[in-house]
Amino acid sequence: MLGGQGGGALLTVVERKSRWTCMARLSSKQSEVVAEALINLLRPYKKQVKIVTLDNGNEFAQHVNVSKALQASVYFAHPYCAWQRGLSENTNGLLRQYFPKGTNFKIIRQAKLDQIQKRLNQRPRKGLEFLTPQQIFQPERS
Repeated sequence: MLGGQGGGALLTVVERKSRWTCMARLSSKQSEVVAEALINLLRPYKKQVKIVTLDNGNEFAQHVNVSKALQASVYFAHPYCAWQRGLSENTNGLLRQYFPKGTNFKIIRQAKLDQIQKRLNQRPRKGLEFLTPQQIFQPERS
């Protein structure tokens, strides 16, 4: 998610089956910054990460480093095919309840992101038979 008028960015990662969400604030969209943030977000779950599916932006140019660090396969959605990333788009829509368009992510603290992440992961979902992502996602910490 991009902040308004150079207002930073937010990296969101969503696990497919449980809809478990992790997020981190990005200082820029440079591929090195994004790769480092993605690795740091997923490293605690390294044993469970098998595949990472990414957008087709230049910010993911360091995908080889991500793949090596996490020992996971990396795939890309087809360009201009938002329906291939439906879960990610839906999650970003949920996040817009907390961060309307134009939000300056540079001034949002990680503690605030952690609080919102906890809310999302404790929110019952119809697609999960009204269980929460937290109830379904049981990580094996590396």
